[in-house]
Amino acid sequence: MTETPCTDQKEKSRPPRRPAEVDKYVDAFLGVVCDPSRRYILELLSVTDQEEKNTHMPEMRSGEIARAIGLSAATTSEHLRQLTSIGLISWRREGNVVYYQLRNRELVAAFHKMMEALDNDYALKKEM
Repeated sequence: MTETPCTDQKEKSRPPRRPAEVDKYVDAFLGVVCDPSRRYILELLSVTDQEEKNTHMPEMRSGEIARAIGLSAATTSEHLRQLTSIGLISWRREGNVVYYQLRNRELVAAFHKMMEALDNDYALKKEM
């Protein structure tokens, strides 16, 4: 089959396609992080002390997270389970206490950048 300039142009104008399994992963990620409570959890876990040049991600107990976002322990636990299921946070158990921390700082940073851009866009539209 010979490609004509017209066919070549059609190929270039098509949006890039990801493999189906990557699309499924992206959909799951966006579905989980689009909940306000889960976004707040990610924000809590991404706060680091700027004065300490600590690259270690902070950890929080599930009870601390629940109090900070104003939800019940059971509801918070479900949100944490969903964030864990897509690999954004990890957990460790120490006795009866479970600690959570971010697992993928790069993904969360990109998500926060997107949220910042949306905040700015909303502010611009509100000024119009």
